[in-house]
Amino acid sequence: MIDIILDAIIDSVKLLPFLFITYLIMEYIEHKTKDKTKEAVKKSGKYGPFIGSILGVFPQCGFSVSATNLYAARVITLGTLIAVYLSTSDEMLPIFLSEAVPITTILTILGIKLVVGMIAGFMIDFVIRFRHKEEEEEKIIDICEKEHCHCEHGIVKSTFKHTLNIFIFILVITIIINLAMEWIGEEHIREILQNQPILGPVIAGVIGLIPNCASSVILTQMYLENIISLATVISGLLVGAGVGLAVLFKMNKGWKQNIRIVALLYAIGVIAGIIIELIGIQI
Repeated sequence: MIDIILDAIIDSVKLLPFLFITYLIMEYIEHKTKDKTKEAVKKSGKYGPFIGSILGVFPQCGFSVSATNLYAARVITLGTLIAVYLSTSDEMLPIFLSEAVPITTILTILGIKLVVGMIAGFMIDFVIRFRHKEEEEEKIIDICEKEHCHCEHGIVKSTFKHTLNIFIFILVITIIINLAMEWIGEEHIREILQNQPILGPVIAGVIGLIPNCASSVILTQMYLENIISLATVISGLLVGAGVGLAVLFKMNKGWKQNIRIVALLYAIGVIAGIIIELIGIQI
């Protein structure tokens, strides 16, 4: 038990400088481009899924929240919202960068998320237009995004907070994963999630529904530990939309509609993961 905890602490501490530098860069980019990104999504029109999926690939604090608010106000379409949810990577990218994951692997995963988000978004909007079920625009509802990220602080202070929060979370998750692998057995866990092409993505999709950075941290760590396959991690990361899902139920009227949106997001993520598993894509 002590060895497991010590190993987890050592592994996590090694990530600190890389996490800090990564988040510092991300905070700087976000502070410089946040308003432009939001305006681009607002003005995207029928090309919303295209713009949303591309912008969603770049992890920005609260971007899924912004997209959720715009959808609640009917400024963007459901297809655009889903495209953003599917393409957003949350904590995956900084963890991959801090672990020195090959750039080809990172770009492949981001590319898959982008393509799935774009295709799904356009298909959803096409079906909605075909059935003439677009909803009327409502007055734009604003929400203080500062509740969901530390944008009100300076860049350095915000970076310290984000780095510390994610470091603690990675440490806890690493300890849990190591304990699970020790008690259950690494091979048994792999058999449950990897050798069954349907069960792995189904379980990962459920993890992805956790409405904060937890899902992307859990899935990314398990992938880096070779516990789950590419198809399984893709499924969970597609479903994972960060805190955006929590904001959806707070800001968007109609809990039944929100449940349908979550179910749609889950179905797309799981189906995409199963297809990747069956095709046999590996990186």
